[in-house]
Amino acid sequence: MSQTQTNHSTPPVQSFVINTTASPYALLRPVAVSAVMLNDDVFAPRLENIELTLTSQYEQLETTGRLDNFRRLTGGSDKPYRGLYFNDSDVYKWLEAVSWALVHGPNETLERLANDVTLLIEAAQDQDGYLNTYFSLERKSERWTNLRDMHEMYCAGHLIQAAVAHQRATGSDRLMRVARRNADLICGKFGSAESGRQPGVCGHEEIELALVELYRQTGERTYLEGASYFIDARGQGLLGPGERFKADYYQDHQPLRELERMVGHAVRALYLNAGAADVYLERGDQTLLASLERMWAHMTSRQMYVSSGLGARHEGEAFGEDFELPNKRAYTETCAAIGSVMWDQRMLAATAQARYADLIEATLFNAILSGISLEGRHYFYENPLEDDGGHRRQPWFACACCPPNVARMLTSLPGYVYSTSDNAIWVHLYAQGSVNLELNGQPVRIEQRTHYPWDGTIELELQTDGELSLHLRIPEWCEAGATLSLNGKEAGITLSPGTYAELRRVWKFGDLVKLELPMPVRFLESHPQILENLGRVAVMRGPLLYCLEGVDHGDLDLREIELDLRQPPPLSEWMPDLLAGVTVLRGVARLRQPDEAWQHRLYRPVEFGPARAGMPVEITMVPYFAWANREAGPMQIWLHHRVSS
Repeated sequence: MSQTQTNHSTPPVQSFVINTTASPYALLRPVAVSAVMLNDDVFAPRLENIELTLTSQYEQLETTGRLDNFRRLTGGSDKPYRGLYFNDSDVYKWLEAVSWALVHGPNETLERLANDVTLLIEAAQDQDGYLNTYFSLERKSERWTNLRDMHEMYCAGHLIQAAVAHQRATGSDRLMRVARRNADLICGKFGSAESGRQPGVCGHEEIELALVELYRQTGERTYLEGASYFIDARGQGLLGPGERFKADYYQDHQPLRELERMVGHAVRALYLNAGAADVYLERGDQTLLASLERMWAHMTSRQMYVSSGLGARHEGEAFGEDFELPNKRAYTETCAAIGSVMWDQRMLAATAQARYADLIEATLFNAILSGISLEGRHYFYENPLEDDGGHRRQPWFACACCPPNVARMLTSLPGYVYSTSDNAIWVHLYAQGSVNLELNGQPVRIEQRTHYPWDGTIELELQTDGELSLHLRIPEWCEAGATLSLNGKEAGITLSPGTYAELRRVWKFGDLVKLELPMPVRFLESHPQILENLGRVAVMRGPLLYCLEGVDHGDLDLREIELDLRQPPPLSEWMPDLLAGVTVLRGVARLRQPDEAWQHRLYRPVEFGPARAGMPVEITMVPYFAWANREAGPMQIWLHHRVSS
């Protein structure tokens, strides 16, 4: 399915991912998914291949019983309930992904499947609006009795998000009617004791951000009130500790406005903060924003991997202590990376600060794309930063939250590239393609020509006449000196990494802006309290993190490869036929020689003396997001280094 099939000049609906158009405390407004066409080397091929991804996921929904769970409520299946109690959410996320995919162009197969699933969901709903296939028959008496563990509102939140996307993409209100009946039930049942409703919050956040977006779509303030209640009620002890985890695992140990750092289950915490940012955008509560900014600053300086992955612990899929960032045992769930982008997108709308777009870019390239194979049908749940060859992508999981989550992220991605404000266009992400939008009643088209992220040259041709500002993100990683020109002449404005450069002028049709972002190879060291990485460096070029794979290095032990940082860095080389087209880094390193004195010993007294000379070896580094797409073998990101005298 090609994006070039989309008629971008007359989109059928305003397909915003989050619609901050009327949010009173948003500094930035969205650009519709339908307004953006991508034609780059990284994301566009995945969108071209999205039918394969989504139809293969549909097959998994069928074979694993997720769709039969709905059919059994209408007499269409006599099979018992199958799978985990929150399996409905996978169906909803898949339907949201399909909805965004339909924005990019007509597709009879996906339209038919989406319609079939929508009708199935509609038929399964109870008269009172309740909808959860785990509790709809045999467990009807157990509804709402265990909010901490059973994810009823979490599933409802994904239903709401699917319905909003479906209506924005297709114009149909069929799924929206289902979602509103379910939301009305929840908002009518749960609230403060003073309101006469039942106090309660869900153990897995999601309903909060979903209700805000439902409010934005419908204008019904009850939904915003419901989201605000769920944010405010957290940390009041309504959940209590579970059998395995304490209250902080559920973010219920302390009110959100008092939090200083990220704790507990990573995805839940990130979804909660996305919902809180949504509430801020509508209500302007500065105490909410201050708390979110504190947690974001702490997370990015003490709890985040060099890949931008989040969640260090397998136990509880959780954030760890400060600087607890093991490589081989990194959990870094794909869904956590997606939750990070969702939160960052809202913080970007609230503040217009480039640091949030910087993290969106880094997370997309290094923590989300790794979660899906190049051919689009296999997935990582965890994304370790070191491997011995045993970690491989799977076609599905018993807990399959990540595959449809990746799909909805990819299909909605064009909506993340640009924003607008009063008489201004903001360019957050660089990718070849175009955008058609209207600014103060004036049509504007921007053609973006670039080979980014492989090359830092970006040309933007503005096809409009009139005065406006163009804000271009200067990435934080670009410390080598970016340059900006207009129609071949230096623009004459200061370019600082980690900010937006503003070009304000009366534009003439065809004006050409050229941004040059130098991309030297960079060696990164980690904070000294991350003991595992002492004496090691990670290698980046532009926004991309690189790694070594065993398939490129024969029998070499990647753990013993050592870089000499005083020698010329690896050279970049475009390889169009490797891993669907990537820039690799080629250079010479040393293979540390084995020390015979270590035979049969695990510890020994420290010895002082010259470093042992290593054997020169040629190395090839590939982007981390593309690893494990060839034959199985070890992978290494953090490499030993030495500084020669």
